[in-house]
Amino acid sequence: MLAPVQPAATGGGRTVLLGTVSSDAHTWNLVYLQLLLEEAGHRVINLGACVPEELFAAECRRSNPDLVVVSSVNGHGCTDGKRLAAVLRADPALADVPIVIGGKLGVDGSLTGAQVAELFAAGYTAVFDDGADRDRFLEYLGRLELVAADRSA
Repeated sequence: MLAPVQPAATGGGRTVLLGTVSSDAHTWNLVYLQLLLEEAGHRVINLGACVPEELFAAECRRSNPDLVVVSSVNGHGCTDGKRLAAVLRADPALADVPIVIGGKLGVDGSLTGAQVAELFAAGYTAVFDDGADRDRFLEYLGRLELVAADRSA
């Protein structure tokens, strides 16, 4: 009999809230990211595709995640992502939650330096544009773990 494989409990894993921007109906990217995050020992709350900004904010307040991961593959991640960050950062309870965005964020391919700067200015703590190496994302997660450990010490 087959049984689902669950990631080993490491005790150091973080709670990650995952979803797409409101205009993005793709789900394969979310499945991939959920598996990657769980394999790294994190707990994932996957909100799915086409997540309204208000739902992201409400779930952040409810679940108090250690990290919010926004994925987009439809090319509207930069535009929709700035709107999402504004909603999350407007809530004082969510002001310090790390938020990252990645995927195909622009309709013309890779973002310009100015567009990346706009995402950081909107409140993202990391931006992983189309073609970003998954190891770079995992390194970011490792740095996040170190910061969390320093805060709890």
